[in-house]
Amino acid sequence: MLELIGNTALSVFRKQRLLNKVTQIVATVSDINAEYIHFADIIEELSDKELDTLKQVLSYGPKSQRIAHTGTRLLVIPRASSISPWSSKATDIAQHCGLTKINRLERGIAYYVQGELSEQQLSRVAEQLHDRMTERVVLLGQAPGDMFVHAEPAVLQSVNISTGGKQALVEANQTMGLALSDDEIDYLVENFRVLGRNPNDIELMMFAQANSEHCRHKIFNADWQIDGEQKDETLFGMIKNTAKHSPKGIISKYSDNAAVASGSDADVLIRDPQSRAYQFVEEHVPYLMKVETHNHPTAISPYPGAATGSGGEIRDEGATGRGSRTKAGLTGFTVSHLNIPGFAQPWEDSIGKPDRIASALDIMLEGPLGGAAFNNEFGRPNLTGYFRTFEQRVPNSGESRARGYHKPIMLAGGVGSVRPMLALKHKIEPDSPIIVLGGPSMLIGLGGGAASSQTSSEGSEELDFASVQRENPEMQRRCQEVIEACNAMGENTPVISIHDVGAGGLSNAVPEIIHDCDLGGRFELRDILCADSSLSPMQIWCNESQERYVIALKADRLDEFKALCERERCLYAHIGYATAEEQLVLNDRLFDNQPIDIPMSLLFGKAPKMERSVKHETINVPGYSADAIDLKQAAYDVLRFPAVADKSFLIHIGDRSVTGLVARDQMVGPWQIPVADVAVTASGFNHYSGEAMALGERTPLALIDGPISGRMAVGEALTNLAASNIKDLDEVCLSANWMAACGEQGEDAALFDTVQTVGMDICPALGLAIPVGKDSMSMKTAWKEQGSEKTVSSPLSLIITAFSPVKDIRKTLTPQLKTEIESSLILIDLGIGKNRMAGSVLAQTRQMMGEQAPDLDDAALFKTFFTSVQQLNEKGQLLAYHDRSDGGLWACVTEMAFAGRCGVSLDIQGDVLSSLFNEELGAVIQVSKADETAVMEQLSAQGLAQCITIIASVNQSQRIVVQHQGQLVLDESRADLQQAWSETSYKIQALRDNPDCAKQEFDRIRNNDDTGLFAQLSFDPKENIASAFAGLTVKPKVAILREQGVNGHVEMAAAFAKAGFEAVDLHMSELISGQKDLSEFSGLAACGGFSYGDVLGAGEGWAKSILFNDKARKTFSDFFNRPDTFGLGVCNGCQMLSNLRELIPGAQTWPHFVRNESEQFEARVAMVEIQSSPSILLAGMEGSQLPVAIAHGEGRAEYSNDQITGQVAVRYIDHEGEVTEQFPFNPNGSAQGITGLTTDDGRFTIMMPHPERCFRSVQNSWYPADWSEDGAWLRMFRNARKWVG
Repeated sequence: MLELIGNTALSVFRKQRLLNKVTQIVATVSDINAEYIHFADIIEELSDKELDTLKQVLSYGPKSQRIAHTGTRLLVIPRASSISPWSSKATDIAQHCGLTKINRLERGIAYYVQGELSEQQLSRVAEQLHDRMTERVVLLGQAPGDMFVHAEPAVLQSVNISTGGKQALVEANQTMGLALSDDEIDYLVENFRVLGRNPNDIELMMFAQANSEHCRHKIFNADWQIDGEQKDETLFGMIKNTAKHSPKGIISKYSDNAAVASGSDADVLIRDPQSRAYQFVEEHVPYLMKVETHNHPTAISPYPGAATGSGGEIRDEGATGRGSRTKAGLTGFTVSHLNIPGFAQPWEDSIGKPDRIASALDIMLEGPLGGAAFNNEFGRPNLTGYFRTFEQRVPNSGESRARGYHKPIMLAGGVGSVRPMLALKHKIEPDSPIIVLGGPSMLIGLGGGAASSQTSSEGSEELDFASVQRENPEMQRRCQEVIEACNAMGENTPVISIHDVGAGGLSNAVPEIIHDCDLGGRFELRDILCADSSLSPMQIWCNESQERYVIALKADRLDEFKALCERERCLYAHIGYATAEEQLVLNDRLFDNQPIDIPMSLLFGKAPKMERSVKHETINVPGYSADAIDLKQAAYDVLRFPAVADKSFLIHIGDRSVTGLVARDQMVGPWQIPVADVAVTASGFNHYSGEAMALGERTPLALIDGPISGRMAVGEALTNLAASNIKDLDEVCLSANWMAACGEQGEDAALFDTVQTVGMDICPALGLAIPVGKDSMSMKTAWKEQGSEKTVSSPLSLIITAFSPVKDIRKTLTPQLKTEIESSLILIDLGIGKNRMAGSVLAQTRQMMGEQAPDLDDAALFKTFFTSVQQLNEKGQLLAYHDRSDGGLWACVTEMAFAGRCGVSLDIQGDVLSSLFNEELGAVIQVSKADETAVMEQLSAQGLAQCITIIASVNQSQRIVVQHQGQLVLDESRADLQQAWSETSYKIQALRDNPDCAKQEFDRIRNNDDTGLFAQLSFDPKENIASAFAGLTVKPKVAILREQGVNGHVEMAAAFAKAGFEAVDLHMSELISGQKDLSEFSGLAACGGFSYGDVLGAGEGWAKSILFNDKARKTFSDFFNRPDTFGLGVCNGCQMLSNLRELIPGAQTWPHFVRNESEQFEARVAMVEIQSSPSILLAGMEGSQLPVAIAHGEGRAEYSNDQITGQVAVRYIDHEGEVTEQFPFNPNGSAQGITGLTTDDGRFTIMMPHPERCFRSVQNSWYPADWSEDGAWLRMFRNARKWVG
């Protein structure tokens, strides 16, 4: 085994942050340093040349000084006998570089801890340095030599019920964390006695997962008795009632991984299965919708919990029908109060928490990063979400009981698309091959289905931790590419059915896919890929390793499918076949036994149906009183409250432009303020139809009245969705995510009542269906503290997501106020002046609740409101729109002013506090003075006369003024209010990222002279300079180059296709193997993404697989040296090409790109200036200043000798048009704003921004009103077409 020292593992500020964290636990630690250590398992000794190549391969990242090896070394390395995702990707790179003697690479981090520490203190420090699920700590003097040793596999175990009877299974239930009920234990004992044998541990774990509350939804299928009265309906039956009453457009419901509904006709960009050329196919595009939760794992381990939550939901969308794709995501969090150090808030009061779960602050520091990182690396834009904190003591309970979210809500969902012929699964026939597509089994996520079905802290701490999965999004991207290749074949796809692997692992997914077709199956355990040689049969079959799918194939297409996997370098295993006999048999050839041999009916048979007998309870919440509330203090407190406050810290970390199909993200207007009501995607690259999704949740109201909270959640989702251009309310579908602390007094009855009002009343009245949803019925945390029992249980929580087709994505309304013309703000108050204050944010800031809560009182009135907004939008009479929800009218109007960077003068006639801060349903619309009378008359004529009031005017003063009956009662500057609104986001950003960057961004809020994004072009974007070539049937070919983990290829192909090229998909696997070369191509585009998961530096592993592979090096060198070729590298492709500079003529002085100065992934709209340069792609664009999408974590240009040289083509500028190094105008800290370069002859250009995601005007988060279809960046691609000729 070779051991090679790598670069420093901690930047200056991350080192300081770690030191602060460690010294809070062990105060005697005086310093800490860290460096990477690489380990190589070699087949035989390397030659000097091979060793030199290996050292170059393992030299990556920013320049750094060697650290002093002072103090005690704690070496963090992967668990023995396991293979990390880093290892598999790095080993792939090494072998592609010709290092065939390398059997495996692995990486660790050596921490040097200084200070006088005892052995126990050192152990406590070590706990802070590693993830005990996947890593271990080795002390200096201990050899890590067992890292590459293959341990002996653990053996099958059984539970001896033949002699121990039921008690043996009761004990196994506890020790294995099965969460079986008494009747399920009786059911298993009875059935295995009939079989005449003892159950194996693998069979018990499989049964426990398949029959967990998480998977079987027992409560939603239970029979109910409430207050002694037997109910006729189940919860699920009442949900299904919605689709029975409103079935319009629904293609698939309740039976697949996601619901499917009719969408729009559009052009789908598909890769031809034979030629790999991208082509537009006109067809109907059904859309799919899914929203999941991952609450328990996020409470235990926030980053991987949220990451695998997003990843699992993405798999649900990809495994719908016979194969589909996700399109855009959403993420939401509800936690208890944050308690940010040094930022105490008046509403924060806690009874504590158990040590085993993460704090609310840790969840919000780490969880959003996990969810965003998975979306980013997979290549899905995250376009909407929510964030709420809530925690209140139960009155008269002292320190023992509170309502809150110690068990958080982590919501992950999205909208996707599926080809019409693939929307439904086909029936699997006997002898169909069953494939596991994706990564190997590892000992992670064992028993997650059962664990998530329990009260937090009910099971053992070790089993809790063992239930959390770990993520590998780059592997899931590979799987999706295989699915896409099958989808491109349409009806000829080899896939019969597909199922994602989630809770329960293969033990759930494999039986389910065959059970759905009344089949059995015979499988071989040892054909399952495994990255840990020590696993037992139960662990191999039941682990929840992520990024896997189970696929049933047509029997004659197996070899074809394998070839698709090999092209994508996607792991797969053919594990067996479906059988006509409904028997599940799992063979183990290693031990020559059958760990599973049971009838399918035993696994899916009906244990006794759950019956719930519950009672209503009187509400017990703090009252509400407006006495002694100061208006100014209330105004600032409400804006600081997390449910209202700026969510930027959640948004900038997530890519919002990938796919090139984003029409409306969270960030609004020239100042990019995160206040959008709705997320909107385009159905294709040549159409204006699309899809919309919006969220609604008002969970604190459930403590007052459960049904009200349900109706308000539906109402808020729809008032948000109303900002999009929708044909009719009956086009809308809802997802309902239900969470409750079932078993707590009154909670079950409240759940039943709320499901009843949503499923039987409000949705049928509005004409809405709920074809998809999720339930999580164990939202309670219980623990003991100094001998006392403590509990924190959540309010009944319903999160509604509304989905709909969109007629015209250009007509999406935003809250940005317009100041160019005289205008008025009109309040549409669906509460009709009731101004009910209970449950409001104002009440919560005072640790109050109240009893009279806002409600959706009149479904007919609500429908009129929705239709009226659509009609006014259609006529072009609305300048801006924002719904009223958390924070009331005050939050609504101030957010509109922030988006418009302007002033507002509010005129309140009624009670000031209740008028400003009530949270009744409604919206504020901005209309021009010229349209004011007509709009008021139309709204009145449609029955909204009682709801409408002209409440404000807009001005450019940058002050928000409130008058009450002509008297001034509040006069505050926009800057002060907006900084208060943004302060929570800033505080979290400063704790999580580089605090200097966070401070720069926060300070810029005060600049009243900031004019925002703008566009000053030196060319006409409407001019098609390549129009002379439009009619040609033979088009020049451009290679859309992909490596594993690249995710920006489709939009790149679309941009080049629109400019007149034939875009062809080319995978690096074909170039490295010599199957293909670059000789037939005029152009090459290296796309964005995360090649190899960026394990050896951003784009560096990809580049080295070319530099050190003879075949790849030659074809690239030949291409670069042809005078008739050009190339573009964007983002990851920019990073990769910059590392090929030795092969590219005129590129020798290019820098390479390293971690952003913020040390965070940054997704923003940045201003750039096109420099005078030889670039053929930027010809005629010199001097232009314009916005562009950026999304990267490693974009800072680093020169080998710190001397800036070469042909700089693009620089970041600020809103005054000056080249800048200031964050966030320069999102990565590159010196002199450098973000794009070209060669001396201009044929090859690289840039970190994403012009391929901005070539249509509608793709831009903001663009000037006079732009038409073509965005300014299309000129780049047309320049290329003109140059080729």
